[in-house]
Amino acid sequence: MTNPNPVSGSPDKEPATEAQESLSEARATPTQPAGDPEQTVPATATAKKPAPAGESRPGMGRMFLDNLWAANTLTVTVLAVLLAMVVGAVLIIVSDPEVLATYSYITARPSDALNASWTVVSEAYANLFKGAIFDPDAVGFTAVMSPISETLTYAAPLVFTGLSVALAFRGGLFNIGAQGQATIAVILAAVAGFALPLPPVVHLLVALIAGALGGALWGFIPGILKARAGAHEVINTIMLNYVAVYFLSWIIVQNGVQNPNRSDAISKPVDSTAQLPRLLGEDLRVHAGILLAVAATWFIAWLLNRSTLGFELRAVGANPDAARTAGISVTKTYVLVMVIAGMLAGLGGSTMVLGTTANALTPLVIAQIGFDGILVALLGRVKPWGVLLAALLFGALQAGGNRMQSYSGISLELVTVLQALIVIFIAAPALVKTIFQLRAARAARLQTSLAKGW
Repeated sequence: MTNPNPVSGSPDKEPATEAQESLSEARATPTQPAGDPEQTVPATATAKKPAPAGESRPGMGRMFLDNLWAANTLTVTVLAVLLAMVVGAVLIIVSDPEVLATYSYITARPSDALNASWTVVSEAYANLFKGAIFDPDAVGFTAVMSPISETLTYAAPLVFTGLSVALAFRGGLFNIGAQGQATIAVILAAVAGFALPLPPVVHLLVALIAGALGGALWGFIPGILKARAGAHEVINTIMLNYVAVYFLSWIIVQNGVQNPNRSDAISKPVDSTAQLPRLLGEDLRVHAGILLAVAATWFIAWLLNRSTLGFELRAVGANPDAARTAGISVTKTYVLVMVIAGMLAGLGGSTMVLGTTANALTPLVIAQIGFDGILVALLGRVKPWGVLLAALLFGALQAGGNRMQSYSGISLELVTVLQALIVIFIAAPALVKTIFQLRAARAARLQTSLAKGW
């Protein structure tokens, strides 16, 4: 028999019967089964038991240790460097014939193999530290500051190219063309440095601006092709890299550019009025380029996090279609991203020839700073200040690797292997987490930001 006065409600649900209401009340009310006075049912299924009165929250030391061994960015980065050094130690041992010879009789005298391995590895890494940070045996200001000077000198251009790649990543583009942008910039900066008779401060500013504009132009080309024609920026930037390299090889040997006193491919030297000032005296190579790199890092951090353009850039990088629906011009953003990225790479190339690394154009003047900038950007997790720290690490490895090669006889290519291993472990945080059994961090953001469409 149905209720003559049903309760109004959803047409998809039947009115609750008295039995169902009684059952609901029974479930909502704590009960105590007969014969078991100590067993009770919680008031609700999801209610949590209150903490005992005598129980206290974990102390600050315990919380610090728990967070320290969590899978946060800092812990993963440090452990990735440690893993790379362990693998590098194995490679150092394997590449030394004398140490390998001790392993042929390791069962008879294991101490020989262990001592020889420890000696060669500790000596190599000690020289790496002495060449990059500090040499305890150094005497005098120049000798003491030389390792830091070399590290900062190598790091300065990597900061610019790393920021160039990172900024493009945040905008949803994969800028492989930092090498070509830096190459065009180094050409224009060097030509402005020896061809224009200008007073000291003005000459340096003009040379830097010329290099920055050259990089911006080389970034504008793939940017406008991506925005207008949909051409993939990876292919365009790779091809422009080749164009820039061959243009550098051609222009060096042209009249008015080639050094008239030399028969090989080298340009006229940059005038002293266009060179970046040295920060620690003429005997140390560190120059004002590192200060420009720090200023550029601050500017890019402000641009991304505090400006309207930065918001639009990040929105386009996250979802171009949604950004377009919100009224953001994706075409304009793509072009601006590549222009600014090219300008940053151009400043990196300019510091190579206007600083102390070189004072004239050669076919290899730019080295590999554009491609190394990709590794720096990945290692810095495409964050401006992270890029700065990653560039300092790469600069330290490069500076220390030179001493390690000279004093320990270790191949300089091993430093490149260390750099690659660090990037591999950084880019695979799940691997590091599994090896060290790290806990999941509450605020961990371990995925590297990659360009949309790659």
